[in-house]
Amino acid sequence: MKRRQLLSGLAAACLLAFGPISQAAAQTVTIGVSVSSTGPAASLGIAQKNSIELLPKTLGGLPVNYVLLDDATDPAAAGKNARRFADADKVDAIIASTTVPTSLAIAEVATEAKIPQIALAPFAPKQIQWVFPLPQSIGVMSSALFEELKARHTKTIGFIGFSDAYGEAWLKDVEKRAEENGIKLVGTERYARTDQSVTAQALKLATQKPDAIFIAASGTPAALPMRALRERGYKGQFYQTHGAANNDFLRVAGASDEGVVLPTGLVLVAEQLADTNPSKKVALTYLKAYEGKYGAGSRNPFGAYAHDAYLLLDKAVATVGKKATPGTPEFRAALRDALEKTSNLPLTHGLSNMSATDHSGLGQGARALITIEKDSWKLLK
Repeated sequence: MKRRQLLSGLAAACLLAFGPISQAAAQTVTIGVSVSSTGPAASLGIAQKNSIELLPKTLGGLPVNYVLLDDATDPAAAGKNARRFADADKVDAIIASTTVPTSLAIAEVATEAKIPQIALAPFAPKQIQWVFPLPQSIGVMSSALFEELKARHTKTIGFIGFSDAYGEAWLKDVEKRAEENGIKLVGTERYARTDQSVTAQALKLATQKPDAIFIAASGTPAALPMRALRERGYKGQFYQTHGAANNDFLRVAGASDEGVVLPTGLVLVAEQLADTNPSKKVALTYLKAYEGKYGAGSRNPFGAYAHDAYLLLDKAVATVGKKATPGTPEFRAALRDALEKTSNLPLTHGLSNMSATDHSGLGQGARALITIEKDSWKLLK
């Protein structure tokens, strides 16, 4: 009898000790994060890693576990990370990755495994259902640049961009918009993210003497063509994409960046926004936390994309957390549906509005045209 009572007591104690823990574990949301914190895109990926590490310990009111991995700016490594997220970690959503090629590799797995993916690079996925490319689309940013080109009466441009999916997507857009705006594209050159020199490409473009040169690259490698062209006497106007909007780019570009024009999300120039802009408070709150830890001037819009991914998931999880259990296909599907219904949500980069046909959500109101004056970002419009 005493033995039975002892065993019953032990069993009850175990339930008291482990029952709540098991229940909490069952309610924990797991998010896989793959960023390029090493490799050519490290200047972008490190800021994303830092931003993830600053996030709250809850998501939509539930405990959250972030599985944070480095893909080294390598699509093959990104694909392996995604496979681990799907098969071993059983994640509820994926935030990934820093570049277009790595994001595309993860999108294939996310779509196959039916896991919602918030990508941190702009691209048009082959299958849109499970993939949400967070950054402003190429079309949104390119239209702002061509409005400026037209306003400056630009007649001819040269193009140099990455020899990958990012550069290819921008080249197609530039070719189309140049023709539509009566601007002649006089030269097209490409280079790899890992290239250490673009001397040959710069010489070819310089001989064409275009009014302006359009550079479609990201991170610190985006500075390479500008330095090479200035060293060879090119005096024309430079235009960059939002892939260059980070302070490490300023450091590497040096004096060659003076006067360059590029589009960016609102967070980079948050203090210069009107007080009525709904993203100003969100952006300043993020910047206070980020620069409070990493120092004044450490802001990086690519880190802010990672924070915006959290904001999107936080609202979505709050919506579905009581309808399905994390770790189940039902939860992932409900999360996907909730993300697709995002409406007027202030992010650091601008308002997000999604639909069944638009999984980016950041439109023309989520962009700002900026220039560089004396090594500082200045809002143009």
